Amino acid sequence: MCELYSKQDTLALRGKYIGPSCEVFFAADPIKIVRAQRQYMFDEKGVQYLDCINNVAHVGHCHPEVFTAALKQMELLNTNSRFLHDNIVEYAKRLSATLPKKLSVFYFTNSGAYHGHLSSLIEISPYKFRKGKDVKKEFVHVAPTPDIYRGKYTEDHSDPASAYADEVRKIIEEAHNNGRKIAAFIAESMQSCGGQIIPPAGYFQKVAEYVHRAGGVFIADEVQVGFGRVGKHFWSFQMHGEDFVPDIVTMGKPMGNGHPMACVVTTKEIAEAFNNAGVEYFNTYGGNPVSCAVGLAVLDIIEKENLQGNAMKVGNYLIELLNKLKTKHTLIGNIRGIGLFIGIDLVKDHEERTPATAEAQHVIYKMKEKRVLLSVDGPHRNVLKIKPPMCFTEENAKFMVDQLDGILTAIEEAMQAKTQSVIPENTPCRTKMHKDAHVELLSDSINDPTENPSRKRNGMCTNKHSLLSKRLKT
Repeated sequence: MCELYSKQDTLALRGKYIGPSCEVFFAADPIKIVRAQRQYMFDEKGVQYLDCINNVAHVGHCHPEVFTAALKQMELLNTNSRFLHDNIVEYAKRLSATLPKKLSVFYFTNSGAYHGHLSSLIEISPYKFRKGKDVKKEFVHVAPTPDIYRGKYTEDHSDPASAYADEVRKIIEEAHNNGRKIAAFIAESMQSCGGQIIPPAGYFQKVAEYVHRAGGVFIADEVQVGFGRVGKHFWSFQMHGEDFVPDIVTMGKPMGNGHPMACVVTTKEIAEAFNNAGVEYFNTYGGNPVSCAVGLAVLDIIEKENLQGNAMKVGNYLIELLNKLKTKHTLIGNIRGIGLFIGIDLVKDHEERTPATAEAQHVIYKMKEKRVLLSVDGPHRNVLKIKPPMCFTEENAKFMVDQLDGILTAIEEAMQAKTQSVIPENTPCRTKMHKDAHVELLSDSINDPTENPSRKRNGMCTNKHSLLSKRLKT
């Protein structure tokens, strides 16, 4: 592929023309990706990287059936949804077949990737309003994340699901005592940015009971965990049992395999209430013929290539390998996940479960050197997240774990020999790391503790164990 600019020139032009708040992965040494295929990405020198984090390319980067579907439709028609066309209704019909009957009305949008950058979303996003620049609104209530490893109620609790649900009940009661009503409870079906958190069985059922009793609705966010990623089910919320059905579900990212596309699905009753409010919903690009053609192709590929089954098979194998690795490495505190949605929680000590934030950042840079792309998540930025394209293979899993094994061994040997530099407890952390944020544990360098990257998405470093991603809006 012919490049317009050298990597150095691209960096310089980005610094000149692109806003400084728009950061890149591996900022200390960013990768210039020029093409991608299936679960692999390639830089300007042709170096191949195994992509373990790009859940947007759901059926694989540049899948030929996806771009062929887009090309054919672009040659024929692309217009807005005020004109009748078959693709939008066919796609809605196909999606509805994957969902409980109760969820039957669709509203398409052009993207679900605003990440809380709208003022209305900032108001209900803890990782935005807890940065010190904005104050949480009175109508927003944040409940502790149901994390049974590092949360308020851990795995040794007799009934963590009920205990966490009771926290929501208490919030509702407090709101009522203050003369407020409950509008909605919003949560990822399985938390991704929160650190790959799987709620304990029964939690969502109890929360839904309390919220419905208070007159609110339950909104499940499937943007990162839907479309078969968990393997056992097409939608992550279905992991919680047939007796749990959200009132509203949001979906996006993997819908279009990289093509911007998103959707909100709800019940007929809620849709009628919305319609009776007298406000028309219209989105110029939402549900356009090209997007829906792409979405249909993605659904076809998931079924034809049995990617949901592959997620279960490869995910089980990967978790088995990681659990074996856990017995070998003291840095690994917890392995959690299902299907191709897995988190590796790195800790400095097992008893206190102190997050190994700097070590996790070091690991992802070293993995990049081994041509494996990983990232970190969670409020402490210490959870290695694994959410690869769904065509990820057992061979890919074995290769990734082998590289991780070698890197963890080197870190632990260095720690035991006390040759690494001291890593302050308040080491800053961020999602898309600052060029100075990479910690080289085997050298004498340390991070600048004055650098404060917590203003970035999910970059919050805190000593509190409760994660802050559940919202109740009144």
